[in-house]
Amino acid sequence: MLKVENWMEIKKLFNEGCKIRQIARITGYSRNTVRKALRNGALAVKARKCRISKLDAFKDHVSRRYYGCDLSAVRIQEEIRPMGYGGSVDTVRKFLRALRKERRNSQTLTVRFETPPGKQSQADWGHCGIFPDGAGGTVSVCFFTMVLSYSRMLFVKFCTSMELGSLMERHREAFSYFGGWTSEILYDNMSQVRKGPGRLNPLFADFALHHGFSVKTHRPYRPRTKGKVERAVDYVKESFLNGREFNGLDDLNARVLHWMENTANVRIHGTTGRRPCDLFSGEKLIPVSSAPPYVHVERVVRKVGVDARVLFGRSSYTVPPAEAGRAVVVEHLGQRIVIRSNGLVIAEHPAAARPGMDVSSEEHIADLWKLSLNQSPPPERSWNVVFNESVQTRPLDIYEREAVQP
Repeated sequence: MLKVENWMEIKKLFNEGCKIRQIARITGYSRNTVRKALRNGALAVKARKCRISKLDAFKDHVSRRYYGCDLSAVRIQEEIRPMGYGGSVDTVRKFLRALRKERRNSQTLTVRFETPPGKQSQADWGHCGIFPDGAGGTVSVCFFTMVLSYSRMLFVKFCTSMELGSLMERHREAFSYFGGWTSEILYDNMSQVRKGPGRLNPLFADFALHHGFSVKTHRPYRPRTKGKVERAVDYVKESFLNGREFNGLDDLNARVLHWMENTANVRIHGTTGRRPCDLFSGEKLIPVSSAPPYVHVERVVRKVGVDARVLFGRSSYTVPPAEAGRAVVVEHLGQRIVIRSNGLVIAEHPAAARPGMDVSSEEHIADLWKLSLNQSPPPERSWNVVFNESVQTRPLDIYEREAVQP
């Protein structure tokens, strides 16, 4: 029986004008075989017999049990054997492998969703690693990324914290860079944004309400629904970070700004086929001027330690030594840390640039030294024992008389 490639060769030679005798001589087939192949006009393919499996009658049940409970082949065989199944467990395993492959394929299917101008942006964090801080400690470096879904304009900012205050500050910087924001922003299920199913973080919800954008989060275990920013995170790591050395956070942010302006936002995007900076002119953003600056105040109660310091955000801040042992209120106002006692401001510091810092005031330290040097020594311990009862004494000759008695 002719193979596909043999039939195609015969057909090609015939179309080129070769006679049957010539085709037979070139291919080595008989003239009758050549005539038959040309007469049929197509290669006859022998139909494969449909094999009947002992599992066929039970496949619906097996599928339901696998998708519903993810049962093993052994468990499923135990269930279908009383139902009349007489095959082996290997047959069940083979069918389950096909079901697993089908489920994996369905999980990786992603529908590309293109949004209109100004409709959506996507935001996420990327982690760079933990690096020495030059003072014997370490610092964790991360970066915030926001991408406009229509134009693919990209914003990146490096920092040392992923906490809620930092997330809000990064949003304000991104809004300033773009000149506005979209009507909705898509996130993953990060705790700063969502506290649980159907429940947003009320502090972040207030931030979104202030700016007038809606908060969207992707389905659990489906990060591809925010694939634009996922790819942007990988792009930052590969195109900007990989193979480079940086001298601290300021150097990182200065160089990534240059990279955004001269590389990321002026390249031909692989999906749109256009430069993000060109499509950006068509974005319809909510302008920055539409809302006043948002003031996020984070308040916590802390107890002042014996060293006249309070801990906040994994850093310490000094207060007047007289406050040692008292409860105070620590407020995080943008880039300032304000500490209050009984409603009065007792200390104010710039927020620590990274976790683990000791932010102190020279005045507080000087007062602490004065108090420690002027402390009175502890009083010496003394005691006295007074006996008010008289003690009866006996003459010694009494003992001598008792000793000589027979």
